[in-house]
Amino acid sequence: MSLLLFGLFFVLLLLGLPVAVAIFGATLVALQGDGVPLLVLPQQMFAGVDSFALVAVPMFILAGDIMAEGQVSARLVALADAMIGFLKGGLSIVSVLASMFFAAISGSGAATTAAVGSTLVPELKRKGYDPASAASLIAAGGTIGVVIPPSVPMIIYAVIAQESVSKLFLSGFLPGLAMGVGLIIVALVQGHRRAYPRGSAFSLATIWRTFRAAFWGLMTPVIILGGIFSGVFTPSESAVIAVNYAILVSLFIYRDLNLRDIYRLFIRAAVTTAVIMFVISASAALSWALSNWQVPTRLADLVLGLSTNSFVLLGLMLILILLTGVFIETASALIILTPILLPLATGLGIDPVHFGIILVVGLAIGMITPPVAINLYVASSVTKLSLERIAGAVVPYLLVLIGVLMLVAFVPLMLR
Repeated sequence: MSLLLFGLFFVLLLLGLPVAVAIFGATLVALQGDGVPLLVLPQQMFAGVDSFALVAVPMFILAGDIMAEGQVSARLVALADAMIGFLKGGLSIVSVLASMFFAAISGSGAATTAAVGSTLVPELKRKGYDPASAASLIAAGGTIGVVIPPSVPMIIYAVIAQESVSKLFLSGFLPGLAMGVGLIIVALVQGHRRAYPRGSAFSLATIWRTFRAAFWGLMTPVIILGGIFSGVFTPSESAVIAVNYAILVSLFIYRDLNLRDIYRLFIRAAVTTAVIMFVISASAALSWALSNWQVPTRLADLVLGLSTNSFVLLGLMLILILLTGVFIETASALIILTPILLPLATGLGIDPVHFGIILVVGLAIGMITPPVAINLYVASSVTKLSLERIAGAVVPYLLVLIGVLMLVAFVPLMLR
């Protein structure tokens, strides 16, 4: 039945059906073939989204959209440029730093790519940077959007694995910082090789001026994460507070949006949320079917019997995670892989929170690996460059991010 399920799932994907529909259709046929009452399907789909923690998903999406639509991203870019733009190729580094700033607001890779790309790409072109390389760097920087908290994929993993959202958020800082540092190193090397120009001259007065302009945007992650880690409010409550704060800043402080814009962003966030929730509910039914057939347990026993070396088995899991991210978008892949690989990871003695970070970082890399590669599509839309050109230029950044994934996965295992 599990072979039928996955076989039909990939057939439906190849036919061009949306991932959620493919998951739902494959699960429906497999359950029917096994003689399971189909009433189970809607029951499990509803149970999959019946979690208070998931309230945070639409709220963080909405908060990120509001911040991206207004002038917050432009102000963050200006601050980053004032801080490090004086270096050769500094504007490339600015794009990474701006991505890290915005990652702490949006929780979404695509939103981070769109916000930073729409602000920086015209300036990068004007300064003579290679357009394809600049677009690919911004797309790669967008992967940090789901690693530095708040992170929508981390919330989804926490619900499935029944782990603490706060612990996952806290564990995401160092990997996100490592991803940023890795991309900055590549950007510096390319800046010197290609003789890119320097950006703005270093000036404490400019830094202070841009900091004051970006202050209200910078306060967003302080309020969200400070409230969570201090215990003042839960992650779900923090998401609602983030939306209210974003509306307040955009309407009354920066005054870059009006009520009509806010209404349009509410509708867009609702549509995005509906898609994510359909994926989660369909995948919850699939996970129940796999658990009912004891697939995760049998797979864990099978793989653990192949080798006693934890590093070899973890390496095989990393390959599977990266390959899955190539073909399936992040939320769907996360929901499919978690119930299958988590028992295997815990069998190797890997902490579930650590494994959640491995999974999120690995699948985030899939955002820049075609054919799915949502960040590349966003960068292509912003820059008007073909996907092929951007995909070719993204390879150095892709290799660095894979290196960071290896560090995130293996260093805690070695230090154990």
